[in-house]
Amino acid sequence: MNEDAIRAEGLSVGYRGQPLIERQNVAIPAGRITVLLGANGCGKSTLLKTLAGLQPAREGRIRIGQEKLAAIPGRRLARRLAFLPQHPAAPDTLTVAELVMMGRYPYRRPLLPPAPADHGAVAEALRQTDMAPLAERRLAALSGGQRQRAWLAMVLAQQTDILMLDEPTSYLDLSHQYELLNLLRRLNREQGKTLVLVLHDLNQAFEFADHLIYMKQGRLVAEGSPAETATPALVDAIFGLHCDIRPHPQAGCPLLIPLAGCR
Repeated sequence: MNEDAIRAEGLSVGYRGQPLIERQNVAIPAGRITVLLGANGCGKSTLLKTLAGLQPAREGRIRIGQEKLAAIPGRRLARRLAFLPQHPAAPDTLTVAELVMMGRYPYRRPLLPPAPADHGAVAEALRQTDMAPLAERRLAALSGGQRQRAWLAMVLAQQTDILMLDEPTSYLDLSHQYELLNLLRRLNREQGKTLVLVLHDLNQAFEFADHLIYMKQGRLVAEGSPAETATPALVDAIFGLHCDIRPHPQAGCPLLIPLAGCR
């Protein structure tokens, strides 16, 4: 695929008159895993929400494929793009299966029960996230990691070509973080889904991303593959971290080794 899944030109975003992102151009390559990187407060989550149509832009144009984002009706957009926020919320009385069924809202007709296709999509999403054994458990009874996987299952049940996930590894222990990232990579490699993630762990980003976008104070300061962009100078400039970067002994991707604390 050569075209961009999402493209923004001259994008400006702000809250209460305060600019957060000013006149930036953004391209999300189709069929790839893109990770947004940067220090806290640099605008990663704001950019992600704006590209998903959840945060209004003050200026600029956004396209999903060849269509203007603003011209795509809500339900049709929800069949093309799924967004998982950093802190999703739902009533604790819902069961896991009920939460995941909420991901089928773009396809369901009002007041009618779920169709066989809806039940099939929910079952597959539960299977992919290893949540099928907990399908009837209420959200209140889940651990933080189980709850995060339930939310991911809801997003997968939406069956979109584009997945946008804001810090999806939050609340997961290390083994489940890698299970999740491997699942997302499988969805990309086997189904061609376009993934856009916000991550904080640079080594995970270097290992799993095809394309990296580095942000600082609302500006895109660098982008490209991990091999092209992962340099000690760039890490120091963005994060204030003195480090060495070497090839991973097994994966071959860049491996960041901190040499001193942040300044």
